[in-house]
Amino acid sequence: MMSHSNNIDESIFDLERKLLIWTKPSKSSSESMPLGNGDVGLNVWVEEGGDLLLYISKTDAWDENARLVKVGKVRIKFAPNPFNNYSSFNQILNLARGEIEISCVKEEMKINILIWVDVDQPVIRLNARSNKRVNMEVILELWRNRERELSKEEIESAYGMRGAPHPVKEYPDVVLSSKMKDCIVWCHRNNVSIYMETMINQGLEEITRWFPDPLLNRTFGGLIRAEGLILENEKTLKSVKPRKKHFLSIYLLTAQTKDLDEWLNKLKILVESDKERRLIDKRTAHRKWWRRFWKRSWIYIDGDENCKIVTRGYILQRFMNAIAGLGAYPIKFNGSIFTFDHEEKGLNADYRRWGGPYWFQNTRLIYWPMLKSGDFDMMQPLFRMYLALLPMAETRVRIYFGHRGAYFPETLYFWGAYALDNYGWKREGKHVSYVENGYIRYHWEGGIELIAMMLDYYFYTLDEKFAKEILLPLANAILQFYDEHHQRDENGKIRFEPSQALETWWNCVNPLPDIAGLTFVLNKLLRLPPHISDENNRLFWQRLLEEMPPIPVKSENGKSILAPAQEIKDVKPRNCENPELYAVFPFRIYGVGRENIEVAQETYFSRRFKGNKGWQQDVIQAAYLGLTLEAQELIIERFSDKYRYKYCRFPAFWGPNFDWVPDQTHGNVGMIALQAMLLQCVNDKIILFPAWPKNWNVRFKLHAPYKTIIECIYQNGKIRQLKVTPKYRRKDVVIML
Repeated sequence: MMSHSNNIDESIFDLERKLLIWTKPSKSSSESMPLGNGDVGLNVWVEEGGDLLLYISKTDAWDENARLVKVGKVRIKFAPNPFNNYSSFNQILNLARGEIEISCVKEEMKINILIWVDVDQPVIRLNARSNKRVNMEVILELWRNRERELSKEEIESAYGMRGAPHPVKEYPDVVLSSKMKDCIVWCHRNNVSIYMETMINQGLEEITRWFPDPLLNRTFGGLIRAEGLILENEKTLKSVKPRKKHFLSIYLLTAQTKDLDEWLNKLKILVESDKERRLIDKRTAHRKWWRRFWKRSWIYIDGDENCKIVTRGYILQRFMNAIAGLGAYPIKFNGSIFTFDHEEKGLNADYRRWGGPYWFQNTRLIYWPMLKSGDFDMMQPLFRMYLALLPMAETRVRIYFGHRGAYFPETLYFWGAYALDNYGWKREGKHVSYVENGYIRYHWEGGIELIAMMLDYYFYTLDEKFAKEILLPLANAILQFYDEHHQRDENGKIRFEPSQALETWWNCVNPLPDIAGLTFVLNKLLRLPPHISDENNRLFWQRLLEEMPPIPVKSENGKSILAPAQEIKDVKPRNCENPELYAVFPFRIYGVGRENIEVAQETYFSRRFKGNKGWQQDVIQAAYLGLTLEAQELIIERFSDKYRYKYCRFPAFWGPNFDWVPDQTHGNVGMIALQAMLLQCVNDKIILFPAWPKNWNVRFKLHAPYKTIIECIYQNGKIRQLKVTPKYRRKDVVIML
C-alpha cells in the first residue's frame, strides 16, 4: 500500500492572493496539482528526488470503448538535478493567473519553472530559467503500448461493456515522431468503436444513417517541441547543450480524420498558427482571462479556521470547474479530467469508477452553482450536448413508444445511447423499450431538471437567442413526451405509471420529483415574455399544468410532510436519495419566502436518509429551508479535509464517495449550498442572508436574475456595503438578518 505523509502541514493557502503553496515534492500522481484551460488539463507534480511530471488530458479524448482517457504523460529531467538534496522547494498554484510555478534552490543553483495552459489555444507552455546552465530532457511515457484485454476490474472504466459477449480491449497509442523534425509526436486513434454495436443492440440502427459514429477514427494526441532540444529517440528530446533558459510547448489535438496523415496536417496547422503571436501577447491574454474570471464573482468568509476551510473549498472547487468547463463536452462528475494512478489497486490514470457515461443526477450538480457565480460560458457544453442529442431522443421515443416527444436516459454515452449493460445485452423476448437496469428504467426526471436549469439561465442572462434556439426546442419536446406517454385518471390528471422516484423507489405511482419538476417548469415557462413564446406554446403549457396531479403529501406523527410518491409499491428502497425533498431543490416550490415552508422543514427533519458526501443534498436543502445551524454545520463538514481523498495533497481532490476522485459532485454541492445560504431568488425577489450565521463575516459578489449583480460586505452583525446592479433592482432586495 502506498504511504501517505501528513501533507496538510506542508501546504499554505493564501486566500486573498489565491495561492496554494507546497514546500515539499510529491510521492506520486495522487499528490499532483491540477491545471488547465477548460479543455486541456494537467496533473503536475515533482517526484521526491526525481523529475517534473505532467499527466495530460483533454475533454474530448474518448477511446474506442467510450472511456475518457489521458492523452499522455511527460517526464522532464534537468541535469544537474535540482530536486535532489535541495535546500528550498516551492510548488505554487497561482489560481489568480491559472499558472503553476516551481522554484528550487540547491547549493548555488536556482531554477524557476512556470507552467500554464493557454486559454486561447490547446497548448501547454513551460518556461524554465536557472542561474546556471542546465540540460533538459523531455520523455514521453506511454502505457497504452499494446493491444490487451481490460482486466475484470478495469472493465468498470469502460462502463457499459461488462457482460459483453466478446473481449473488451484497449489498443495501443501510435508514435509519429519520424514525421516531424525534432519533435515528439504521438496519438491514439480509434480504429474500432462500440458505437454500432450499441445502436444495433438498442434498436436504433436507423439513426446511424444520419448520426455518424462519434468514436471511429477519433484521434487524439500531441506534439512536443522546445528550442535547443533535438530528438534522441522517438520518445525523447534532449538538449544540444546546457542553457539558462528552456521553453517547451506541447500542442494537443483531437479530430476525426480519414487517416493519420490528415490528423498530422491539422496538428501542423495548429503549430504554425501558434507562431503568429508573440509569447508575451499570449501570456497577457491568458492572465487577462483569469483576471476577468475571478472578478465576476467571489465569496470570502472571515473568521475562525472553519471560515477559512469553507472559503478555501469554495474557491478551489470553482477553479476546478474553470479548468475543465470550456471543452467540447460537459465535465465528468467522476474525476473530471484530473484522474490519477490508483496505486493501491494497481490501476492507471485511465481508470474511473462508472466510466465514460454521464449520469444526469450527478452532472447537474456541477452546473447549478455556475448561475450565481456568473460562469455562464461554462454551462454551454452541457446545453450543447443535450441539444445535439435531441433528434436522436425524439427518434428513440418514436421507435420505443410510438408517440412524439423526447426523453434522455439518466445514464447515457455522450452521443445519447444507454450504456450497453444498463440497457441489457440479452434482448430475446424483451420489448425494445425495456431497460434491464431497474435503477434507471423509468428515470427520466433529468430532462425536467434540464429545463429548470435552462429557464434559470434565461432569466439570469435574458439571452433571447438561447431561449428560442435551445431552451424552447428541448422544453417542448420533453413536455410533449410526458403529455403523450402517460394516461389520465378519472379526474383528468396525468397518472405517472409505471414510474419511479429517482433511483430509490423503482415501482411507484405519481412520484414527487416528476410532479414537482413539471409544476415548477410549467409555471416558469408561463412567465416567459410573450414575444419569446407563441400562443400555442402557452396554451399547451397551461393545459399540461392543469393536468398535473397534486404534489404528494402524507401525514406522519400528526404532521403533514412531503412524500416520495403518491403510492409506493416497493418493499424497500434501492438507493439513499430523498425524492420528497426535490420540491425544495432543485424544484424550488417550498422554501424561504414561499408558502408552507413548515411542511418542507418537517419533511427535512423526517427524511429517511441523512448524508453529507458526494451528491447527497442535505446541505443544499437545509440552506433553501432557512435552517441556518444545520446548513452551517454541514457546509463546514463538507469542505473539510475529512472528505479529501486520503492519498491526495490538493485540498479539492474530494472523494471517492459514491463515485471517483476527484469527485466533482461533492465540491459543487457545497458551492450550491453556500450560495443559497447567502442569496436566494423567489420570483422577482432577491433574498439576502436567508440561512447565514450572524457570527460569520463575509464579502461576496453573486449574480441574480435579470442580469443583476449583488456585491455585499457583512461585518460584525451589520451590512457595511451593499451594491446592486442595475440600481432599479435594489427595491427587490429583501434582507433576512
